Amino acid sequence: MWLLFAVLSSVFAALTSILAKVGIENVDSTLATAIRTLVVLVMAWGMVFLTNGQGGLGTISTKSWVFLILSGLATGASWLCYYRALQLGEASKVVPIDKMSVVLTLIMAFVFLHEKVTVKSALGCLLIGAGTLLMVL
Repeated sequence: MWLLFAVLSSVFAALTSILAKVGIENVDSTLATAIRTLVVLVMAWGMVFLTNGQGGLGTISTKSWVFLILSGLATGASWLCYYRALQLGEASKVVPIDKMSVVLTLIMAFVFLHEKVTVKSALGCLLIGAGTLLMVL
């Protein structure tokens, strides 16, 4: 089931880039990010209440709160930078650089989470990095 959600995530991420590029025309990128964030906020809380997940709020540990807040700050910074880059550059060049996050995530997972480095994951990192360079140079 995780594979289906991962593929859907990829499809929606692609749509996000194209829709955003059209939507930010003549709109301040920070304002556009705030509008997008508001929509995501309403949608996410809607899903929480739809699935009756709000009861879990009281069981979240302090450590989880800290890391979820930090993750939210990183997401916000990423979105602000992404929208500004999309406004200034071509989507076909901005998106591959943004997707270098895959390589950075794998490296950070190895370093900070002590996830196993395999030949396959190392080769994948190199290929994604090389592919990104080919697309933007």
